[in-house]
Amino acid sequence: MTTLGCILAPYGNPPSRFVPFARTAEAAGLDEVWLWEDCFLESGPSAAAAMLSATERLRVGIGVMPLPLRNVAATAMETATIDGMFPGRFVPGVGHGVQDWMGQVGARVASPLTLLREQVTALRALLAGERVTTSGRYVTLDDVALDWPPAVAPPVVAAAKGPKTLRLVGEVAQGVVIDGDSGVSGARRAIALLDEGRAAAGLPPVAESGPDSEHPFRAIAFAQTATGEGAADRLRSSLARWEVDASSDEALADHATWGSAEEVADGLRRFAALGVSTVVAQPTLDDPDLDGFAAFLGQEVAPLLR
Repeated sequence: MTTLGCILAPYGNPPSRFVPFARTAEAAGLDEVWLWEDCFLESGPSAAAAMLSATERLRVGIGVMPLPLRNVAATAMETATIDGMFPGRFVPGVGHGVQDWMGQVGARVASPLTLLREQVTALRALLAGERVTTSGRYVTLDDVALDWPPAVAPPVVAAAKGPKTLRLVGEVAQGVVIDGDSGVSGARRAIALLDEGRAAAGLPPVAESGPDSEHPFRAIAFAQTATGEGAADRLRSSLARWEVDASSDEALADHATWGSAEEVADGLRRFAALGVSTVVAQPTLDDPDLDGFAAFLGQEVAPLLR
């Protein structure tokens, strides 16, 4: 079964908007809501905790927390605390951060890939309840263990776009977040590169790494989605913001899905066919009715995917 989620982007949505939207999404029947921790907008963990406290079954994912902003022990503590309050409903996503933003706050590192490897490895160990001692280029821990590790550690998923990062995420993480500007062809390339990283680590490919496998791996794809009047035009404008040329119908169809519930479901199934386990609809930043969009996804599209 394909898990369906929706993104609540921080742009244009103040903190006061997050809890009401979570309630709307849950009432609509959506499985998940995903947040962005983009600089310098809302905090991911605090927003996620508030949304989880206001709902009963909704899962909340962060796609993603920039690792250069945090000591790995703090990320582990935040994750374990949220999971302890809302077991199994929080999906922590991490990444090496947008380098220009990291430079703005004095957190840019010389080797983002080394940082990602060291932090993800240590974070997974801490959440698994291990006592960790390590001395790396960016992560140093001396006999550190969480007093309250999760009863069942949530999967640590990581954002990846470039070939080196995708291979690394396939090797060290438990899932991937594929950007909404990647489209279907980009997601296909991403999974091939993830599989290369997993093979190098002696792990099975993404398609064979479901939740019941010995080494599960969760592939999460953000999919540009719109419905209603002017949907295609809004998508073209939104993709232009991410520097994607979707002026042709072919390019738009590769990067986005739009139209009726049946048409949107068909578009989202293209990601599922690649081995993506969770498809997260990414509305345009100028969507005129986010609550209506969530209701459309949960009430009309989700039943077609199940």
